[in-house]
Amino acid sequence: MHSAERAGSGELPYVPVANPQYPASPSDTAPLAAVPARPGPPPGPPPRDPRTPLLRGAGLVVIAVVAGLVWYLIRHDSTPAEPAAQPPSASSEFAFKLAEGPVKATDCAANSYSGAQKYFQGNPCTSLSRALYTVQSGTAKTLVSVALVTMPTAAQAVSLKQLTDQDGTGNVSDLVRDGTYHAAGAPKLSSADAEYASEVTGTDVTIVLADFYAGHKDPAKLQRIAKDALKLSAKQR
Repeated sequence: MHSAERAGSGELPYVPVANPQYPASPSDTAPLAAVPARPGPPPGPPPRDPRTPLLRGAGLVVIAVVAGLVWYLIRHDSTPAEPAAQPPSASSEFAFKLAEGPVKATDCAANSYSGAQKYFQGNPCTSLSRALYTVQSGTAKTLVSVALVTMPTAAQAVSLKQLTDQDGTGNVSDLVRDGTYHAAGAPKLSSADAEYASEVTGTDVTIVLADFYAGHKDPAKLQRIAKDALKLSAKQR
């Protein structure tokens, strides 16, 4: 019978009743409250890339290698440097330019002549260092020989200076006299026109000979150049 016919006949309308054997599930009732989400970890710095220290270290190694290579090339430049005139120091009057040497030896008898050679035969030196320098002063050019002789004792050094200070007693051969230096126009430093200077420091004897190129004459200046050149022996050790 249709529900409308039941209502017209005086019957109550049909209401479904839940089966007590099957209780209502949560989905059949009111919705449950949402469960709050668990709080996550506090915000912090981004994770560190483990490769970063390695990359930095590799970069430093590359920089060090490049710097070392540049320094090696600078120190080992195959281009020979042109000898430059040394500027006068506070205690130097003239600028000396190295022209030859230093040439070093241990046999002073083989590198000397006359009375000096005889002296060395009986009193062998410890070492010998010889060099040539040029000085440009105005229009005049000077060639200077510096010989540094080291003797076994200070007494022998004094005796050698006393010998070479005398005229006609021979000397250590300069690099022009022994043929080492062949520059055109170089004056003969063992001639009577050359200026002489010497000094003793402990067991060291410094012997200087100097003369002008082209026959120039100025004895006072030549004497100053010779005395000024005595300090150059410190560079020949």
